[in-house]
Amino acid sequence: MTLRIPARVETQRLVLRTWQSDDRAAFAMINADPAVTEHVARLPLSREQSDAFVDRIEASWLHRGYGLYAVESRMSGELVGFCGLSHHRALPDEVEVGWRLARAAWGRGLATEAALVCRDLAFDRMGLDRLISVTIEANVRSSRVMEKLGMSRWRTMPFEVWTLSIWAMTAADRPA
Repeated sequence: MTLRIPARVETQRLVLRTWQSDDRAAFAMINADPAVTEHVARLPLSREQSDAFVDRIEASWLHRGYGLYAVESRMSGELVGFCGLSHHRALPDEVEVGWRLARAAWGRGLATEAALVCRDLAFDRMGLDRLISVTIEANVRSSRVMEKLGMSRWRTMPFEVWTLSIWAMTAADRPA
């Protein structure tokens, strides 16, 4: 399938790109941090679980023409996490902007910087009418990023062991 969004995008501080085989070890280290996975997986991910997640990300790029980007620091070249467009299992018909960054990358505005690019690609390149983001109430850092993107709380819903907080925005509501 032809890519619906670019395979590589750069911001002031970040490179968002498709995944490379040498990203897997660094990504597994990020996913092994209990603070990073606290609001998404209940437990840290094993190397096998982390690699399986990358396999699903790569399959999305192949079959949909978009997915979650590997995010690296422009200054160091180090993988700091992911950000991009996907489909949450709870709402598979909706396109979600999501992110996960290494703890060392928190508090610097990097998630917002990456997510703004992905939000704009969703509306400008893909022509979406609505974009969502999913978290839980306890994840105040992600909720703050969603606010900075211009999203509003849309609804809550039970899913597996979580009560999900779904945020959304339409193309018409996107801040100028």
